[in-house]
Amino acid sequence: MARHAVIDALTFDLDDTLWDNRPVMELAEQGHYTWLDDALAAWQGVQIEQWGRYAERFPLSAYQDRRMALAQQYPLRRGDFTWIRERALIEMMEEFGLPRSAAFLWAAAAMDRFMDLRHQLQPYPQVGPLLDRLGEHYRLAAITNGNADVTRLPIARHFPVTIAAGELLAPKPDARPFLAALARLGTPASRAMHVGDSWQEDVMPAQRLGMRVAWIDRHDDSGRSLPPGVYRLRHVSELPALLQWLDSRLN
Repeated sequence: MARHAVIDALTFDLDDTLWDNRPVMELAEQGHYTWLDDALAAWQGVQIEQWGRYAERFPLSAYQDRRMALAQQYPLRRGDFTWIRERALIEMMEEFGLPRSAAFLWAAAAMDRFMDLRHQLQPYPQVGPLLDRLGEHYRLAAITNGNADVTRLPIARHFPVTIAAGELLAPKPDARPFLAALARLGTPASRAMHVGDSWQEDVMPAQRLGMRVAWIDRHDDSGRSLPPGVYRLRHVSELPALLQWLDSRLN
């Protein structure tokens, strides 16, 4: 019976659901690290001949490896990407020779640069009008493992409820961010639909809770069978047609 309840709330994943996240992260990843290397070189001044360039000793690949190691070392923090990035930078700059206080300051500055670049993103053109239309009929929430701050984006007005799952130390597929969103929306799982692109982090946990799921199948995994209550979409712009079809089945 729960599967056929009227839907009155929608929860959305963000990265790779409402925008293409790869170019955003490529820009932010390379951009903030290049900025840090250049800024440290300018700060070192004449000492650069003694110290060398930071990125020569710790290339971007070393930074990425350090983050992976920290995620394994601190499993509760594995989804708190901002913390992991900043911690990795602090450790490597201390190993480079900076005093701990300076390492903290430079890591914070680099993360400010990262977050500026991280938010130079453009939702798909259909997203703004789509959320406008959906907001007239449904309560909306965002549930993200990423560190995009919705309040820094124009779409913030559509999402009175936003759950940053990684910062809660309960990244998807943990059920807690979904339960938190449902509680703040004031709706049971049976009356909600989750919209996301990840099978493991979006589809499975939401479906287990009894939510219906609109799966954005970005990689055309057409051979995968769908559990009850899970619907395949190629793009988030197809969501209104799915909701209209589900509504028609109740009438």
